[in-house]
Amino acid sequence: MNDNKSGFEIGIYTLADIGPDPLTGKTISAKERTKEIIEAAKLADEAGLDVFGVGEHHRLDYASSSPAVLLAAIAQATKQIRLTSTTSVLSTLDPVRLFEDFATLDLLSDGRAEILAGRGAFIESFPLFGYSTNDYDELFEEHMELLLQLTEHERVTWSGNFRPSLTNAQIAPRPVQEKLPVWIGVGGTPESAVRAGRFGVGMALAILGGPPRRFKPLVDLYRQAGIEAGHAPQSLKVGVTGHAYLAETTQQAKDEFYPYYSNYWEYVNRQRGMGTRMSKAEFEHMASPDTALFVGSPQQVVEKILQQYELFGHRRFLAQLDIGGQPFKNVAKGIEMLAAEVAPIIRRETSK
Repeated sequence: MNDNKSGFEIGIYTLADIGPDPLTGKTISAKERTKEIIEAAKLADEAGLDVFGVGEHHRLDYASSSPAVLLAAIAQATKQIRLTSTTSVLSTLDPVRLFEDFATLDLLSDGRAEILAGRGAFIESFPLFGYSTNDYDELFEEHMELLLQLTEHERVTWSGNFRPSLTNAQIAPRPVQEKLPVWIGVGGTPESAVRAGRFGVGMALAILGGPPRRFKPLVDLYRQAGIEAGHAPQSLKVGVTGHAYLAETTQQAKDEFYPYYSNYWEYVNRQRGMGTRMSKAEFEHMASPDTALFVGSPQQVVEKILQQYELFGHRRFLAQLDIGGQPFKNVAKGIEMLAAEVAPIIRRETSK
């Protein structure tokens, strides 16, 4: 089992996308997808990985609009893996409901719950819950401020612009953990990095491609903003999230992953109104050794994680393995390799 003394956490996350398998043309149901996600979490827990994350999307081509509910089911099927949202779309969630859901998850899981809040890649939750995209930034800022107060106090008095004010409101239940951990997901804007630092919460960088060093200024801004706001340096935790695929050799990994990865970007781009398809040459460039796409042999993936560790000094890495309509056996293999052949080396190297 996981004996993680280095403090570097390795895990996986899913956005629960439902896409056709490009090799068979078959698309699984939301019910099957949900079952596979719970199975993946069990495998990750048994293999000794540290964290399992579930995303939030409000679309028919994704199976998870309620991370807390899915994670509650996972809590019952696992023993020690930490459970987080990746991400909760905080701009359009009521912070009280979000906190209470994850505090309940914390009770169910005996203290394993976390919230990773972000602004989301899509905007359909805005009209769905009666919010305006004109208030995109202000909503996130205000909801974050309230969420952090809820983690600190059993009774809260608060007022803002977007939800009814609270007067000595009881916030129940209280979690098992003294304080429910909160992170902010950051995609690449300096403002988001500074905000995460100012709030003194963890910063999870979504690094989906390109050279990782372009994210170094964000990490510096985050730490600087955190220290200037009076937060202890050790409380400013950085995580990296990214797409990953593992096989015995890097060539095999690229050959196996390309059909699924180009398929994934084809339907994600289509959802965003763009009709582009990734060529083999573009994929080869994205997967080259000095970029952030974690595709390759275990050794190649270890090198990429350690290269980023040199840059960022981060304490957590989460891999998204199950994208593009892959059969579950591919995902299961990736979990096994990540846990058995990547995690031990990363933990050893980062504890030096």
